Amino acid sequence: MAVPKRKTSKKVKNQRRTHKKLHVPGMVECSNCGEYSKPHHVCNSCGQYNGKQVIAK
Repeated sequence: MAVPKRKTSKKVKNQRRTHKKLHVPGMVECSNCGEYSKPHHVCNSCGQYNGKQVIAK
């Protein structure tokens, strides 16, 4: 059975876990209504994309 030879220090343990965190998605402001939405997606509030009306709201 594999058993660690030495105790894992807090520093080494935390360095190993640096990638385990929540990431905030990048948000951009809509040029028409000012609401925040994901880049390269249709605005949920006004339905515009790239300055054109895509979804009728």
